[in-house]
Amino acid sequence: MLTSQRLLCRGAAHFLRQPRGRMAILVTALAMLSLAGCSGKSTLTLSTTTSTYDSGILDVLLPPFERANNVEVKVVAVGSGEAIELGKRGDADVVLAHAPSLELPFMDEGYGIDRMAVMHNDFVIVGPAADPADIGGMANAAEAFTKIATAEVTFVSRGDNSGTHTKEKAIWAAASLTPSAADPWYLSTGQGMGDTLRMAQEKEGYTLTDRGTYLALKDTFNLVILTEKDPIMANPYHVMAVNPAKVTTVKKYDMAKKFVDFMVSQEAQSIIANYGVDKWGQPLFFPDAIPDAK
Repeated sequence: MLTSQRLLCRGAAHFLRQPRGRMAILVTALAMLSLAGCSGKSTLTLSTTTSTYDSGILDVLLPPFERANNVEVKVVAVGSGEAIELGKRGDADVVLAHAPSLELPFMDEGYGIDRMAVMHNDFVIVGPAADPADIGGMANAAEAFTKIATAEVTFVSRGDNSGTHTKEKAIWAAASLTPSAADPWYLSTGQGMGDTLRMAQEKEGYTLTDRGTYLALKDTFNLVILTEKDPIMANPYHVMAVNPAKVTTVKKYDMAKKFVDFMVSQEAQSIIANYGVDKWGQPLFFPDAIPDAK
């Protein structure tokens, strides 16, 4: 039978790994873990994007690091904006994000150190096979967005200040458009990528998604890739340690630096290069620290 402490730990860990949890729940879960003393191992809190969670890549990346360092990595999967805010508040030791426009101020203001390029994939626009906005085969994302807006066909946005939402807004800006809740065809979930894809399926609409999450989940819905391979849809991921000189409540910089070093190591880069090939016939991400890793 589980003790009350173990039940508390299990519940907290469950909340921490939920890609759709809101900030109050996540911070509560972090506090639960701290109070419970859930593991004899030391812990490291990683705030990261829902795409790294939904794609499953963390399930293969984290275990070798945890074994080598006798540490347990607590994952908080949220949008990149929220992941960075967790770092600023000292609720995370290390951040893995995919929103350079949010990451650079985090670094410039001294909250982050040791920022390293880890991997990349790209964004794609997906929608129903019937393609009512007729964007299939297009390689210009801004033009595709313009056609969706002109046709007033449902578009589902993350709306959560994530890396994906940040990229979506950049594409709308390139199209000289600013859709909002006032537009009946423009819907915002405020949720992670998996939930947003599911809503797009339910509404028979379009959405922007990273390719990795789409491939990992594509068997669960009928959305198809319609617009891709536009340079504006590049999707780089960076890892950053939280700077203890700026965020004085952070006390695990040494382990955070080990995590940064691991993510750009030959071992991790090889895992990234091969992840997804056996199941989907192509990698979900491409290594950046060691581009030719095998």
